Amino acid sequence: MVSAPGDDDRVLRPIEPSDGGPTVLRILLGAQLRRLREAQRISLEEAGNVIRASHSKISRIETGRVGFKDRDIADLLLFYGVTDEKERDALRALARRASLPGWWHDYSDILPTWFEAYVGLEEAATTIRTYQIQFVPGLLQTADYARAVTMLGHPNSPARELDRRVGLRLARQALLTRPDPPNIWVVLDEAVLRRQIGSAEVMRAQVKHLLELSKRPHITIQVLPFAAGGHAAAGGPFSILRFAERDLPDVVYLEQLTSSLYLDKQELVESYLMVMERLCLEAATPTSSTRALRSILREGSDGLPALRSAASPAEGTRLRPTPPGRHRVALARKARAARACMTRTRPHVPLRPPRPRAARSGTAPPHPRRPESGERSRRTP
Repeated sequence: MVSAPGDDDRVLRPIEPSDGGPTVLRILLGAQLRRLREAQRISLEEAGNVIRASHSKISRIETGRVGFKDRDIADLLLFYGVTDEKERDALRALARRASLPGWWHDYSDILPTWFEAYVGLEEAATTIRTYQIQFVPGLLQTADYARAVTMLGHPNSPARELDRRVGLRLARQALLTRPDPPNIWVVLDEAVLRRQIGSAEVMRAQVKHLLELSKRPHITIQVLPFAAGGHAAAGGPFSILRFAERDLPDVVYLEQLTSSLYLDKQELVESYLMVMERLCLEAATPTSSTRALRSILREGSDGLPALRSAASPAEGTRLRPTPPGRHRVALARKARAARACMTRTRPHVPLRPPRPRAARSGTAPPHPRRPESGERSRRTP
């Protein structure tokens, strides 16, 4: 077993088969290889020469961006000083499993390469927090709503291709019903509910679906009203993914029109976490958001007028920012707890000072007892 000098942790950590799909396994195995290389104080260039590749190829291997060749893994393990046959065979077997295609490989004809990594990370995440300004997030979309959104980006695609794209989005939603679903916390801008996607019936069915999903204990939905004014997330929508494995850092996902960005540096993730917390505090509470969604279904037969009336002061269903009081305090504690979970720190819960007992009505406050005659007073002169 190779161990890093002065490092109490084992360089080779066990990776169980249940740790996730191929994307997660590639990241975990890459982290193992990086620890082995650093323990021997081997540079990226030296490791690249061993497998007849550049230092950037080694970097991509260690970050899990590419698959593994069995010959490269065998050469690197030997160069890193791993001579135990059982350990070498276990890591090579893991590399072969990490190179296997995931279930989403069946959709490779319509799945962009820049989005493929996100599907794998989404599959392994334990917490997903997202803020959306235009569409309901894909994990919460109905089939008809997903088709309407897909047609906006691919208006000239044939029906079969549209079916494939919608099928991929619905297949991703299978993680919501598995025995250990991730915690989903969604903040929707009010524009998501005001903007009609598809027909009015499509919008109505989508709002009803959001109401049903909000009943699940692992799904939280908030609406950020226009009344909240400007907010910190002016840059656009984003998602934060958290994983159970210690070798997987939190990832911020930023989707663009034809590409995406994956941010995992701690200082950047912390900035987005702070913005997400502010959004949760400025948005309507989950209870108020659910009440507004119900009013959409109750006040009209078609979706768009109901969406408009939901923001009408006359109807009493206008979305408002979270008011001060116990609801906001409870939401703030929940946000701190979620952030603590994602940053591996315990939430700070301020201690409440004890309340002074109120004097009974009709009774005077007690006076200090006077010393009896001959009794020495305890008060110092």
